[in-house]
Amino acid sequence: MTLKIGYYASTEVFSPAQILEYSVLAEKVGFDDVWISDHFHPFVHTGSSCGFPWVILSAIGERTRNVRLGTGVTAPILRYNPAIVAQAFATLGAMYPDRVFLGLGTGEAVNEIPVGCNWPSFRKRVEMLEESIRVIKLLWNGEFVNFKGKYYRLRKANLYTKPPRPIPLYLASWGPTVAELSGKYADGHITLPSDAEYYRNVLLPAIERGAKAAGRDPKSIEMIFEIGVSYDEDYDNALEATKIRGYGALPALFKYPIFDPREIESYVTRLSTEAITKAGWQIATSAEDLIKGIEKYVKFGIGEAHFGSVSPDERRFIKIFGEKVIPYLHTTYGEQ
Repeated sequence: MTLKIGYYASTEVFSPAQILEYSVLAEKVGFDDVWISDHFHPFVHTGSSCGFPWVILSAIGERTRNVRLGTGVTAPILRYNPAIVAQAFATLGAMYPDRVFLGLGTGEAVNEIPVGCNWPSFRKRVEMLEESIRVIKLLWNGEFVNFKGKYYRLRKANLYTKPPRPIPLYLASWGPTVAELSGKYADGHITLPSDAEYYRNVLLPAIERGAKAAGRDPKSIEMIFEIGVSYDEDYDNALEATKIRGYGALPALFKYPIFDPREIESYVTRLSTEAITKAGWQIATSAEDLIKGIEKYVKFGIGEAHFGSVSPDERRFIKIFGEKVIPYLHTTYGEQ
């Protein structure tokens, strides 16, 4: 398996025009994939954007030629009906064959409550996610589909526009519950960097349980790490750029119905520097720092690492990644 290197562009951090520019540059310097987030609201208010990702993906597809593109991740359970998710990505797959993937997850309150949805328990969201996956796969693979589930229904539903080949489906989580669904249904599992013990003793066994229950080979399920990074030759500048994006240090945001970006920002601005760095941001001042921060995860045997940057100069980050980091990673870990 060849290690893939992805560029992650957050719709909350960058404007649509910036994402288009950075995605084109990412392909030019050698990134394999472009991932973008799928949010209605950002987590923080100040300096944020939040363009509609499916529109942006289509524009990226038109302005690039080979890079793969998709979401990291879409929540197909509340503000999106899973049948519409299936239609949108089937259309993208038809327009850009072999270049589109779909990442799915259980979502965040910040995206669902503002548009009038309730915020269910995690257990219920997992149930909805599993049913949504079934709906999406039925529509991608069948014709005039009937489905009667606990949360969703289809009545002779048919996608008249389908891609020529299957669209890879990835699920995202940091815990074992959704990881087990990845083993059952997905082509890959997206997670955040973790220590080797948690990765090997919690996540991988969950994926294996799901795969074996579905009669699948666990080794066929790709492991994908999403790594947050801030690069600048000046350490303090790189660190400062992460402070407004430190919401990863507040796990309650992903569990409870906290949804106003202004309120979330008030919590984020109280975080200590130590809390932000512990939340997983890699602070790098050189290509060597970037490489060292990545290698400990690549050595796990993952299939892809994609990098979400909040660097003070995003173009410089992309260029140094293309000039020094990607060639090293492809040469050293090209075949896992």
